[in-house]
Amino acid sequence: MDLAGPKLRTGPLEPGPAVVRIHPQRDVFGRITAPARVWLTAETAPRPAPSAASASLPVPAGWLALLRAGERLEFTDARDSKRTFKVADVTDNGCWAEATQTAYIVPGAVLRREHGVCKGCEREASVGDLPPRENSILLKPDDLLILTRDLRPGRPSTCDSAGQILAPATIGCTIPGVFDDVRAGESIWFDDGKIGGRIEMVEKTRALVRITQVRLRGEKLRGDKGINLPDSALRLAAMTAKDLEDLPFVAEHADVVELSFANTPRDVEYLQQQLARLGRRQPAIVLKIETRRGFENLPEMLLAAMRAPCCGVMIARGDLAVECGFQRLAEVQEEILWICEAAHVPVTWATQVLETLAKEGMPSRAEITDAAMGERAECVMLNKGPHIHRAVRVLNEILVYMQSHQNKKRSMLRELHLAHTPPQSHVRKSAQTITVSSEIAEADRFRKGVSR
Repeated sequence: MDLAGPKLRTGPLEPGPAVVRIHPQRDVFGRITAPARVWLTAETAPRPAPSAASASLPVPAGWLALLRAGERLEFTDARDSKRTFKVADVTDNGCWAEATQTAYIVPGAVLRREHGVCKGCEREASVGDLPPRENSILLKPDDLLILTRDLRPGRPSTCDSAGQILAPATIGCTIPGVFDDVRAGESIWFDDGKIGGRIEMVEKTRALVRITQVRLRGEKLRGDKGINLPDSALRLAAMTAKDLEDLPFVAEHADVVELSFANTPRDVEYLQQQLARLGRRQPAIVLKIETRRGFENLPEMLLAAMRAPCCGVMIARGDLAVECGFQRLAEVQEEILWICEAAHVPVTWATQVLETLAKEGMPSRAEITDAAMGERAECVMLNKGPHIHRAVRVLNEILVYMQSHQNKKRSMLRELHLAHTPPQSHVRKSAQTITVSSEIAEADRFRKGVSR
């Protein structure tokens, strides 16, 4: 079981606009291959769509009950474009409608039944409340971002009619105490290293960040994304109040307790003290190395952890890559493997192993090589995904193939299969092969005679 530790994250953002985009499927020529499916449900007692839908729109129950299959609903969308839905099916829980044109629906949009469908019947209905879209902040090189100490919802930057920024984007930080430890000139990274910046100024309630590392077209920053401060000497304990609350359950049920963001020997000793205080069975301790400080203090932390009957190390390469720099990650993970082998401490190879395979069903070539390198550790961790079962099978095959070549950091130098497989062209031309081989042997004997 994993203790979460003091994970720095971005705070919430103001809700985005409440708008639903409805669009049919098209081929490469722009021709419609399937209409958009829209579920109409009663706003007083909404029911979920029974199957996949492009959008779900709440409408008055009385008006919904009047709809009939085949009739058309006209409306003007958020762009003032005239659009039409066609009612495809009517059920007890709602109605299905189809759209063959892209439309943007906002709360209050008026749907009108076509003329002549029912004299004296209510023809119009307004769309009810829609969930707001997830908001984000688009950051480009040289943009200014204000990181606030509180968790009031942040917001994207605002611009004038000419596109000039009136107010920079703002976003909060989940652990305000770090503002006491950061300094101007230090680097900061967001969302697992997708966005990098430099702190220009630190004030009492906020820090000004200049974006320096991001794709030219920009990157979107959302709430609840990780923050890394690799240059800052953060005074954060590895265990939070929530971790202390979780620890009794962990100690009772888990075989292993993983200490996230282990940075100093004091972090390890404090966990050992808390486990001893509980007086129950003592699970093994695994140190998750995911910061620059954790890597630099690993020898001392290992000496502290080895006082317990059983311990291990996890190379948590997600945050570690951001903290140490992607260019140095290979060297850092090599050093961790070496020192843990010297200490006879098992290692878990973790983060993004066969990730594309687990999520999308097909691995990249680089991922296969990376998974094979995991043979040098005692354990390889996979992350969740819809194709996780296949990822486990593929990982097993890779490690079985590699185990006769590698044992931890030592190459086994086993016989190569290629050495026993003659080229097919030589098999087909055996007579020529014998002749050529004889000539080579004769020439070799001649050279040896001359040498003697």
